[in-house]
Amino acid sequence: MNKNYYAIIMAGGIGSRFWPVSTTEFPKQFHDMLGTGETLIQKTFSRLSQLIPKENILILTNEAYNSIVLEQLPMVKQDQIVLEPAMRNTAPCILYASLKIKKENPDAVMVVAPSDHWIEDEMQFCANLQRAFDFCERDENLMTLGILPTFPNTGYGYIEYDKLDSRPIKKVKQFREKPDYVTARKFIQSRNFLWNAGIFVWSAKTVLKAFEEFQPSMYAHFMNGFEAYNTDKENAFIQDNYPMAQNISVDYAILEKAQNVFVLPATFDWNDLGTWGSLYDKLPKDEQDNAVVNATVILENASNNIIRTEGKKLVVVDGLKDFIIVDKEDVLLIYPKDKEQEIKRITAMANEVNK
Repeated sequence: MNKNYYAIIMAGGIGSRFWPVSTTEFPKQFHDMLGTGETLIQKTFSRLSQLIPKENILILTNEAYNSIVLEQLPMVKQDQIVLEPAMRNTAPCILYASLKIKKENPDAVMVVAPSDHWIEDEMQFCANLQRAFDFCERDENLMTLGILPTFPNTGYGYIEYDKLDSRPIKKVKQFREKPDYVTARKFIQSRNFLWNAGIFVWSAKTVLKAFEEFQPSMYAHFMNGFEAYNTDKENAFIQDNYPMAQNISVDYAILEKAQNVFVLPATFDWNDLGTWGSLYDKLPKDEQDNAVVNATVILENASNNIIRTEGKKLVVVDGLKDFIIVDKEDVLLIYPKDKEQEIKRITAMANEVNK
């Protein structure tokens, strides 16, 4: 394996739309959401380690999840876990981790990948990632892997590229915010838009140069601790200084400003597993299109539901269509699938009730 290849796995999210399974104390990336025997972060680590040395994979997460990461990824050492003492969006944590990697290996090229995505064709994923690594090693490029849209999704950001660009790797024209349905339909019809999956590839040198140019104060703020990184002085510096960092995404911070951003339309299947509906899409179904995880079921006049329990609890359903049915400890959720975006709001209400 190439010793210059690195990965940063983003594993600090809460996944509130997967409540009640995903909670602040134990978010979705640490759950076996599809009943495969592996959690999402375990799948992600395994997939990346096919191309990247295991010791070069960093896990970027909240300090509250440190023990969970060590338990689920026993091959990972403590110094591979990059802990955020405060939530500050993606730019500060990527800058921090990139500086750590650069100090260890100035020739590093890295992928930044979410911990909770579902990718079945791992061979194609690795082929796409290898192509991106080659492209970013060759020149000073910032790169992302875009997903060919299959329907006008309003829950994803989009990447626009030049319609006349016939090259396999295309120059990004602009990043577009999550659209309304009418705009999303126009994007699909234009055929030069991709879903933004949040998978990025670049060399340590190139991404740090971009931070220095477009976010000079943030860059200087984290460079103040450069001598401490990868030493026993690092934690004290981060505890004192990380919470003062600007709360901003890497898209806003550098990608929307840089002129050297490229996208490779991915050739692997992809699902961000952001909602119960997206999980339903990936699960096998019975003859009435019900998807069942863990539960033992008796279903009559029931169709297009997703049913998930802890253990093998018996669930009897009659007369429900297009519902989310989730049983976890002291919470039972029975909720219409077409209102799944409201679950984040319901989660906040439930947290207030349980205070």
